[in-house]
Amino acid sequence: MTGPAYTPPPGGHPPQTQLLTGRAVFTEAYAVIPHSVMRDIVTSNLPFWDKTRTWILARPLSGFAETFAQYAMEVAPGGGSDSPEPDPGSQGVLFMMEGETTVTVGGKPNRLVPGGYAYLPPSCGWTLRNEGKSPARFLWIRKRYAAVDGIDTPEPFFVNERDIAPVPMPDTGGKWATTRFVDPDDIRHDMHVNIVSFEPGAVIPFTETHVMEHGLYILEGKAVYRLNQDWVEVEAGDFLWLRAFCPQACYAGGPGRFRYLLYKDVNRHPVL
Repeated sequence: MTGPAYTPPPGGHPPQTQLLTGRAVFTEAYAVIPHSVMRDIVTSNLPFWDKTRTWILARPLSGFAETFAQYAMEVAPGGGSDSPEPDPGSQGVLFMMEGETTVTVGGKPNRLVPGGYAYLPPSCGWTLRNEGKSPARFLWIRKRYAAVDGIDTPEPFFVNERDIAPVPMPDTGGKWATTRFVDPDDIRHDMHVNIVSFEPGAVIPFTETHVMEHGLYILEGKAVYRLNQDWVEVEAGDFLWLRAFCPQACYAGGPGRFRYLLYKDVNRHPVL
């Protein structure tokens, strides 16, 4: 079996000869942002980030998904930020796809390479630099931390997915599995960012309908995804954005594995 694969945004621009027909869609229940529309024209610069551009894939929208923002980041050699997070109440997850970065927390540098994962709690004062010779491309998920009296805030941690054994879903023979970066019983965490993997032909065999919002960045492979009442073809580099209670399921289309990085909000009462 080959190692993990990751697919950052392509950038650039398509030629004038390309047809306009595409797969991008925004509905009342979900959005699909295919990798083919993640071009130079839709990038942003961020305050206090040097030699960096970002594709903002999700942001809180009233009446849609409201709990998180998700970026695809590209940091050129020598770039980065000494003040990356503007909100002291925000926590973050970084997931490295290409290149490498050094993320420093409490004076301790941590090297992130492809497959690297960082959890950054609120007000931890992290910084990030690309000290390599090629661009660093990674995903950044931000969520305002929902503190609870009597429950500690999680500590920062750094790990690589290669060092974590995926947990098979029951009764699937390992064809459907989840790489869990956080213990599901750790009530300190109010969001989970995991990798979900399907072998060719595997399926979510029921229409999940639940309160959690989702951001799905497809790292590898292709599938047909059920979103609300629609079947949608998706592939590596696409981003899916799901509001609460959007019905969802999928068939993995093969010929290789289908994998995505999944955000969901967990472990807290709904705000009334």
